[in-house]
Amino acid sequence: MGQSTLNELPEIRKTTVLNAPIQKVWKAVATSEGIAGWFMPNTFEPVLGNEFILHAGPYGDSPCKVTQLDPPNVVGFDWDEDWHIVFQLRELGEGKTEFTLIHSGWGADKVTRFGQAHSVVRGIMDTGWDKKVKQTLPAYIEA
Repeated sequence: MGQSTLNELPEIRKTTVLNAPIQKVWKAVATSEGIAGWFMPNTFEPVLGNEFILHAGPYGDSPCKVTQLDPPNVVGFDWDEDWHIVFQLRELGEGKTEFTLIHSGWGADKVTRFGQAHSVVRGIMDTGWDKKVKQTLPAYIEA
């Protein structure tokens, strides 16, 4: 990560507490099957440096690469050209796990490969992640 510039937009950060032990949450956020269950179909493997694809529906296939791996606490990956995703897990005891998503790499002067301004896409993704982290992921894990 280089020097931060005036053109960077704030990262998206979402945190929730899940009613599941950390190993169960890890399985949901650090396996191909788990990620497909609440986020999107993929070819993910929990191997540092592994390149994989997120099948983003109408947006096609996004190239990704695993950049952080510290089971069962942290998994991070580059998504497309600019974005970086981190899933952080913290065991709270009593069968609960705190889950935090961080989506960084936003630039005020950047556009996606579809020509959409990051400033616009960030707003859409912020709402989307809110739903994924606070509704879809808990429903998937607690099902």
